[in-house]
Amino acid sequence: MVRVIAKNYLKSEKIAEAAPLFREMIEATRKENGCIEYRLHIDTKDPTCYVFVEEWADQNALDAHCKSAHFTRIIPQIGTFHAKPGETLIMDEFK
Repeated sequence: MVRVIAKNYLKSEKIAEAAPLFREMIEATRKENGCIEYRLHIDTKDPTCYVFVEEWADQNALDAHCKSAHFTRIIPQIGTFHAKPGETLIMDEFK
């Protein structure tokens, strides 16, 4: 199992434009093979910080997600709304 934490820091004036893209990304991704969990959260201390919390069956499922048509189309669009670079953690479970 692979977990991902991906932070996006948006320009406050672009949040409304990003919302439909986030919704589309969530809907499409949850249908992917190997997607166990895919949720988007907003930091309560910073309303411009959007955090994806993801769980994938394995690295192959995550790799396929990163190559999917919706990912390769939507993520660059969301990137144009960034106030600063995002952060991504890809983690294996401690055993």
